[in-house]
Amino acid sequence: MKQPHLIVLFGATGDLARRKLLPGLMHLVQSQLVGDARIIGVSMDDFDDDEFRQFTLQACREFGTRPVRSDEWDDFADKLAYVNVAQGAQVLAARAADLEASLGEGARRLHYLSVPPKAALDVVRTLAEAELVDRARIIMEKPFGTDLASARALNASIHEVFAEEQIFRIDHFLGKEAALNILAFRFANGLFEPIWNRNFIDHVQIDVPETLSVSGRAGFYEGTGAFKDMVVTHLLQVLAFMAMEPPTALNSDAISEEKNKVFRSMRPLVPADVVRGQYAGYRSEPGVAADSETETFVALKAEIDNWRWAGVPFYLRTGKRMAEGARIISIAFREPPKSMFPEGSGVGRSGPDHLTFDLADASRMSLSFYGKRPGPGMKLDKLSMQFAMQETGRQGDVLEAYERLIHDAMLGERTLFTTAEGIERLWEVSQPLLDDPPPVRLYDQGTWGPNAVHQLIAPRSWRLPFERRWRDAPTDD
Repeated sequence: MKQPHLIVLFGATGDLARRKLLPGLMHLVQSQLVGDARIIGVSMDDFDDDEFRQFTLQACREFGTRPVRSDEWDDFADKLAYVNVAQGAQVLAARAADLEASLGEGARRLHYLSVPPKAALDVVRTLAEAELVDRARIIMEKPFGTDLASARALNASIHEVFAEEQIFRIDHFLGKEAALNILAFRFANGLFEPIWNRNFIDHVQIDVPETLSVSGRAGFYEGTGAFKDMVVTHLLQVLAFMAMEPPTALNSDAISEEKNKVFRSMRPLVPADVVRGQYAGYRSEPGVAADSETETFVALKAEIDNWRWAGVPFYLRTGKRMAEGARIISIAFREPPKSMFPEGSGVGRSGPDHLTFDLADASRMSLSFYGKRPGPGMKLDKLSMQFAMQETGRQGDVLEAYERLIHDAMLGERTLFTTAEGIERLWEVSQPLLDDPPPVRLYDQGTWGPNAVHQLIAPRSWRLPFERRWRDAPTDD
């Protein structure tokens, strides 16, 4: 990409910017994956340009995945500037004009809103007042609304300033290498696409447990909860990649349309098919109400009412302070209708065959199946074939999720972003749950959630925790 860009990063001294965005921008610029760029950090801290550069240097050293060389840093530092948000739109406009002059004609603008949702519209108005809307694209962080009415109102307000094709609603889950591998796996292989339907798949699990608490985020989390924070913005987006029909072309418009078709086909969520939980001790967290009914855990059954997926349940689960952290998609295949193997052979003992995607940074896949145990007789064991990104020798080519998404937004590539129609439809199918949420059930920290999750999925069982572990990466020894 040769086109130069002015990048305006709102919330430039926040935690996300420090951990992901600033190191990611440095890598994109230094690797020449993007053209010439100038970056304005905008935040509430009383910094000047040099203090912001020092802040960015520390962030890149502490959180960057690559070493910071002095010569590369000096070049990147020259591209950084800072504006205190209190200085107003006119100061921002003046700094932007100066930096764009150094980029030459034809420079595009990318605005990244790493700000709380309640501040997003103020930032949009600031950009309009600074006349930075033309030639611009804008990246917005989740959550995008809290229900159907608020999402529609937010979309309408933003559309007063930015056209829909300028808006990129970000979901960092979809920026991971493994998420795109789902598309490659499904549509590039004749072995799997013919069996990717209700005739061969029994159910699908999307499981994203976290070991983290809400410590330090209680103010945000109390008004949000696990469902709004994770399910609408992350897990249902992953579900669309799993369930979509083959797009007519490998471009963002065609893929977005197929994702939206999945959302249109989703049945409204049934509160009886949802389990809400809260980890013991949550109400003692600073900023949490003593009688809080906010869920820190949610598990649910989703259904897609179309030809491909009719009758196939999709089970989603996520929560805080759980037994381990993971990001797993697991597809369970139907078992053979009749077994010729004798009793005691082991067939079916370990459940159905599974295809598993690990969406964590390791980017792994596994296909489990039954095979004969060596020796006399017919004893069966569960075996697996596994693939990991590090086995390809291309691990160093992997972009961090935010790096990929920023890069795609600069290109105008919308495949991994959510449309206004899509997000509004997800809030629409969620409305029955928001109107009548089931009671919150306590669960102990370090577990897999309330016991009711087992009744939700019965007679099936949850794929996590695994009985067999992922194989470790080979060593150089």
